[in-house]
Amino acid sequence: MTSPYRIAVNVEWSSKCNARCAMCPREAITHPEIMSIATWKRILERIRPEDVFRAVIAGYGEPTTHPRFFDFIDALRGHPARFDLVSNGQLLDAGKLAHLDGAIGFLMVSFSSIDPAVYRRVHVNLDQRRVMTNLVAARATLKHTRLGVSLTPMPECLASLPDTIAWLKAQGVDTLTMSPTLYNRGGNLTEHATASLTLRRLIERHGLHAQDLDFVPSVREVWGQWRSNRFKCVPRNVDLFVAASGEYLYCYNDIGHRNPIGHVATDSVRAVLRRREAMAAIASLCDGCNMRGRYRAPELIKSAIAYARASQARARAG
Repeated sequence: MTSPYRIAVNVEWSSKCNARCAMCPREAITHPEIMSIATWKRILERIRPEDVFRAVIAGYGEPTTHPRFFDFIDALRGHPARFDLVSNGQLLDAGKLAHLDGAIGFLMVSFSSIDPAVYRRVHVNLDQRRVMTNLVAARATLKHTRLGVSLTPMPECLASLPDTIAWLKAQGVDTLTMSPTLYNRGGNLTEHATASLTLRRLIERHGLHAQDLDFVPSVREVWGQWRSNRFKCVPRNVDLFVAASGEYLYCYNDIGHRNPIGHVATDSVRAVLRRREAMAAIASLCDGCNMRGRYRAPELIKSAIAYARASQARARAG
């Protein structure tokens, strides 16, 4: 049977991290884990292009801290699906950059501000100068992997945003993205309430890429997931989180990993999607989430138009 739609998979190599970023409530992770190579190989078997259009190595930890980083990269080589990686950039040294080049389709580095004081407040425990040096090295080293920077949409980062963008572009980093929503992680980040409208205007003003479009395989497939799921939450339904333990989670905003709905050892991606499609909201996770209620019909239409325009622009450029 043909799949009604494809999804993105968010894979967590490690729920441990070398940073304590202000926007990440890591205190909710009570039992951090590191993925085994056996679990990773099983995940690779589960990820099929007919079900998954994009696999993002991210989760709630830092992938480059995994002690078997090089082995994990080698294991995905030759896989038919697209694999991207998100990093805070601290440990992206020359060896890691050279090893992932070509195996990873898109390397996304999170960067908050060119202002050292702002960076220290947001990307706690990281060395800004080291991250900046690694970004410059990545721009020079990567020949087959695209490099992009994810700009942090927290309120304290916005005043220095023009200067941050100017520095990145001066280094040749042209793929700059930002989320139009500061996710409150299922209710765990309630003190930050930057309006999506403000962020969308900033994204348009500075010519940034809106990250929500990265989880849209096609307008037709978003419509397919909308029809297939009785719980109408587009962010939940277009993404499937696989924790370091190998458990599939109900939603990627379940930072505490408290709501598993299957395991890669026993369940395929499609089986877990069918299971989730029959599930209602989980009150403890969904009631306080600022993503619930997003993407009603008007915003879906706007996102569809934006996606179509971006696709046309890529086609012209290609």
